[in-house]
Amino acid sequence: MAPMPSPLPAAPTAAAPITHYENFPVASWLCPAHLRAPIAAIYHFARTADDIADEGDATPAQRLASLQAYRQALQQAADGGTAFAGWPQVFGPLQAAIATHRLPVQLLHDLLDAFVQDIEKTRDGAGYADDAELWDYCRRSANPVGRLLLHLYGVHSAQALAESDAICTALQLINFWQDLSVDIPRGRYYLSHAARTRFGVPQSDILAQRQTENATKLIAACADAARASMLKGSQLVHRLPGRAGWELRLVVQGGLRILDKIAALHYTTLSQRPVLRAWDFPLLLWRAARM
Repeated sequence: MAPMPSPLPAAPTAAAPITHYENFPVASWLCPAHLRAPIAAIYHFARTADDIADEGDATPAQRLASLQAYRQALQQAADGGTAFAGWPQVFGPLQAAIATHRLPVQLLHDLLDAFVQDIEKTRDGAGYADDAELWDYCRRSANPVGRLLLHLYGVHSAQALAESDAICTALQLINFWQDLSVDIPRGRYYLSHAARTRFGVPQSDILAQRQTENATKLIAACADAARASMLKGSQLVHRLPGRAGWELRLVVQGGLRILDKIAALHYTTLSQRPVLRAWDFPLLLWRAARM
């Protein structure tokens, strides 16, 4: 990994533009205007950490060291410092969001814990023992984002938090089952040992990306569990005010649409990856309006 650039004298207060493919809208025009900047700051914090953990050809040791420096920059931002290592474009806007909206910083640390876990499991060629372990990973890799958004919206009830967790866990699981064909060659295994055993799918079949009948049944069951989690949390759309609720409706329907596409492929995502297209958007709008 190339050396980190020197800190800049002044940190920007606006996040950089989004360039990655995304299943779901991020800080879109549907979000309340005064919350677009903090939402974008949270997104870029998570997106950059994910890139550190996953992109390029750095070694696991280099990735872990970079994430440790990134964590230190997060703490500096939370403490009011200005030395953000090589990421002023991330931590300048995030620092403003933390200060203005009193963001719970531990949730941001939880995201970094998940990225560290991904690096370590990929390094060790390790998967997940059972669904409980996988869902605990989702608790740190996905659920913090939903809780941070609820914090910005001023929604704090236990029921809303539980529904947000269900939606975010579902989105993470949907991403796993959507991305099997690209994750497995990169050494990332999210089909748990217990689930594979239950359906009689040896790890060798997964590594070879063999779409056997049992593997198809396994992926179908995983997709069904993700759908159940999404539907469990979907009533949250009625607890968020105005445009925020409509944004969440589209997020929920986007996740369900990906599951529809996985089903339409007969769950053969060991070899192909479904994505949302522009022509899916009218359907998402129609379904969102009917929630």
